Amino acid sequence: MPTQSQPRATALAAATLLLSATLAACGGGDSKDEDLSAQKLSWKDCPAPAASEGGGDAPSPLPGGAEWQCATMKAPLDWAKPKGDTIDIALIKAATNGDKKDRIGSLVFNFGGPGGSGITTLPAFGEEYAKLRTRYDLVSFDPRGVGRSAGIECEDDDALDAYFQQDSTPDDEAEKKKLIDNVKAFNDGCEKNAGSTLPHVRTTDAARDMDLMRQVLGDDKLHYFGISYGTELGGVYAHLFPKKVGRAVFDAVVDPTQNAEQGSLGQAEGFQLALDNFAKDCTSQEADCPIGDTEKDVEDRIAKLLKDLDSKPITGLPPRELTQTAATNGIAQSLYSKDFWPYLTQGLEEAYEGDGKILMALSDSMNGRNEDGEYNNIQSANVSINCADDKARYNTEYVEKKLPEFREASPLFGDYLAWGMVGCTDWAVEGQADHPDVSAEGAPPVVVIGNTGDPATPYEGARKMAQALGKGVGVELTYKGQGHGAYDSKNKCVRDAVDGYLLKGTVPKAGTVCS
Repeated sequence: MPTQSQPRATALAAATLLLSATLAACGGGDSKDEDLSAQKLSWKDCPAPAASEGGGDAPSPLPGGAEWQCATMKAPLDWAKPKGDTIDIALIKAATNGDKKDRIGSLVFNFGGPGGSGITTLPAFGEEYAKLRTRYDLVSFDPRGVGRSAGIECEDDDALDAYFQQDSTPDDEAEKKKLIDNVKAFNDGCEKNAGSTLPHVRTTDAARDMDLMRQVLGDDKLHYFGISYGTELGGVYAHLFPKKVGRAVFDAVVDPTQNAEQGSLGQAEGFQLALDNFAKDCTSQEADCPIGDTEKDVEDRIAKLLKDLDSKPITGLPPRELTQTAATNGIAQSLYSKDFWPYLTQGLEEAYEGDGKILMALSDSMNGRNEDGEYNNIQSANVSINCADDKARYNTEYVEKKLPEFREASPLFGDYLAWGMVGCTDWAVEGQADHPDVSAEGAPPVVVIGNTGDPATPYEGARKMAQALGKGVGVELTYKGQGHGAYDSKNKCVRDAVDGYLLKGTVPKAGTVCS
C-alpha cells in the first residue's frame, strides 16, 4: 500500500527487503542505426546491489556453488524513436542447472510494486523457484525507473523520513494544505531528478523492454512469471505481443478493469478483510489473544490507537516517533503475509504500552528504508510509474466527496487510501489511460491465480483479468488462503498446478480451487 501514490499492488518480496535509496543514473548513449535486438549481453558476476536497489552484499552463490550473473541491456529511451537515445536495463540470471536438452528457455520474473527491484528480489527468494530452474534460466530485471535502470529518486533520505511521517489523513484546512504542499514538493523532486526519463516509465514501455529482452536472450517466446503489479505488466505484454507469449503465470492479480479510484477502494476492502481475518485468527486461538477479547475488541483498540497517535505520537525508532501514518502503514505491511501476523500482534501489544518500534520497522519495510536510514527507490518509482500510467487526477474536493464510501469499505484504512489518490494531482506527465488494456486474442493459455484473502490485490481481480485476457487465454485458479500471492504460500496444490504448466505445459483445469 504505497504512501501518497495511486495505491497499486506492492510486492511483498520487494517491500520486505528493507532496501536503501539513491539516484541510479540512466545509461546514456545514442543507438542511431544499431539493431538493439542483435546486441550481445556481457554476463558477469553480480556486483553488490546499488543503493537504489537496497545496497548490501552481492548475491550469495546458488546451491552447488554457481554464481548469479548480471548484465545490462540497452533499450530505446523513447519507444516512439527506436533509433534515438538509449536507456540501460539491468538484468540478473541464474542459468538452468538441468540437462541442456531439457532446457525450455528463459523464465522472466517481475515481482511487482511497481518499483520493486528484480535484481535484488530474485536472488533473495531464488530458492522458492529452484524447481523451475531445472528447465529454465531464471531471469529478472530492474524495470525502467527502478534501481539501476535509470532509477528515479524524488527526495533525499531526510526529506523522505518527513514525508512518510506526515499526517496523511487531514482533518482541517491547514492539514489539507500541508499534505498537498508535501505531495507537490515530492512530485516536483521526481520531475527535477528524473529529467528526460519521466515520460518514458509507463507499463507499456516496460512491456516493450521485455519483448526486446526476449529477443536478446534468444527466446522465440516470452515465458513469464508475474506477481502483483507484475500481472498487469504481463497482461499489457500479452496485449501488445499475443503471438510472442509462451508459458505465463500471473499470481496476486491486479484487476485490469479498474481505474485508480476503483483500485484504491478495492484495496480498502481488501485490507479490511485481511484485518478481519487477523482479528478472527487471534481471538480463535486456545491461548488468550493479547490484543483483544473479541474480533470487534481487537479492531476497536487498533482504531483508538490510531486516533490517539493522530494528536500524540509515541516512541518509534529514535529519533523518529510513531505517527498515525507510520502505524497505519506498518499495520498494512503486516497484512501482506500470515507469517507477519505474530509481529503485528507483538507490535500492537508494545504500542499500547507506548513503544512503537515494531510497527515503525514494518512501516520502514513498506517504504524501502533500511536500518541505516537509507531508502531504496521503490516509492519514487511507484509514484512515477503509476502517475505515468493512470489518466485520473484527483483533487481534495473530490476526495472529500468520496470519503464516506471509503470509510464504509474500511473504517481503518478508508481515509488513508482515499487521501492517497491525491498523489498524482500535480504530476508533470499526462497519464496514459483509465486502465490498462490486456485483451490478448491469439495468445496461449495464461494461468491466473487469485487468493481469497489477498489484501493488496483482492481476489475478484483474478476473474476480471482472466475475462479481460479473452476466451481461451485466461485460466483462473483459486487459492483459499491468506496474504499477498499464492505460489509463495508453498501450498502443494498451487505449486503442482504452476510447476506442471511451466515445466510440462499441462494447463490446469479452469476453475481449479486449492485450499
